[in-house]
Parts: sequence; structure tokens; C-alpha cells
Amino acid sequence: MTPAETANATERLAYVRAEIARAARAAGRDAAAVTLIAVSKTFGAEAIEPVIAAGQRVFGENRVQEAKAKWPPLMQKHPGIELHLIGPLQSNKAKEAVALFTAIHSVDRPSLCEALAKEIARQGRAPLLFVEINTGAEAQKAGVLPAQADAFLAACRDKYGLTISGLMCIPPLEEAPGPHFALTAKIARRNGLKLLSMGMSADYVTAIEFGATHVRVGSAIFGTRAQH
Repeated sequence: MTPAETANATERLAYVRAEIARAARAAGRDAAAVTLIAVSKTFGAEAIEPVIAAGQRVFGENRVQEAKAKWPPLMQKHPGIELHLIGPLQSNKAKEAVALFTAIHSVDRPSLCEALAKEIARQGRAPLLFVEINTGAEAQKAGVLPAQADAFLAACRDKYGLTISGLMCIPPLEEAPGPHFALTAKIARRNGLKLLSMGMSADYVTAIEFGATHVRVGSAIFGTRAQH
């Protein structure tokens, strides 16, 4: 990265943090109750280092293999990094995911629950687990349908022995996000779940209004990512 690009990344990070604080105040919430996940997928260490230098310690990745290739050296160099898996997780990658990630936001099917339960017991590690809710019932998207969420959460607990800490959602692109955030928050409340992973670069301010505890912000911090 050029020095100008470095400055931009840190300036954008500062702007996002200020927006989070403003949104939290407007919602009568403590800004400290909102965790900013800087989504670093597709960006290399040279793009991530300035953001770490600016004090950011929580990062999000979409793919286990990509995270495994770039994060261990960064985590060794910068203690205290939290790494969140925010993309879909294949059951056969559960072993690597449990070993590497602080949190997994995409629990969505029985086979994955089984694989995670096995690895959590085997490794003695307990990443925070979020169940992904497909609030728009979109066929192309992963996630548990809202009508099946209560039964799925009960199965996570009773059948697989998993501790689920919260819910995650990605509203349909063409719809207003508010109703989807409200639905996710409602499901969480009735299941006694405290954490809500909701909101991305375009809608994190709205998500905070609806109670998001974790916002996943990538392009608003790192800039436009190359498609791959």
C-alpha cells in the first residue's frame, strides 16, 4: 500500500468508529456494547497492518483457507487479535475453524453442529457460536429459516451440546434491512440469546438501532476489494 492508501484505511476506520458511537448514542446504547469486526477477506497483511496499528483487534474472514494462510503470522506478531469466521463453513473444515477462530457466525445445519461439537470437545477450544438466520428465505443463501429457528437452537443445545451465544443475519440486498434486523432480534430475545451479528458497510448504523452487538464492516474500512 502507498502511504496515502494507508492513511485512508486508518481514516476510514476512525470514521466508522465515530459512526458506531453516534448510532449507539442515538439508540440509547453504550458504544462499548458494539463490537466492530473489520472484514479483511481478500486483503493481504500489508493492508491489514495499518488497521491493527490503529488499534483494531477484531477481524472477520469468509474462508478458512484464506485465513489460515495469512493470519497465524499476524496473530503471533500482534497478540490479542480476535478472528471471526463470517462466511459459510463446510463441515470438513470444522477442525481448522475451531483451531483458528475466536467466533464462528455461520452455524446453520445439523451436520455442521455435529462436526463442531466433535472438534470443540477434542480441541478443548470454545469459539463463540452464532446461528445464521436466513431472514429473507432466499434459496441461494445459507441459514436457518425463521420458522425453524427455535427448533434448531433447541437441537444445538440438547442434541449436540453446543453453546450458542447469538444470531447472525444478512438481509436481502434489495430489501430494507430494518425488518430483517428486527426479526433476528426477536428470535434472539425469545431464545435468551444476547449477541446479534447484524449489519455490514451499507447498513451497520441501522443494525445498531435494532440492537446489533457485532457489526461486520469491510469495504467502508479497507476500500473496494478485488473480485475473486
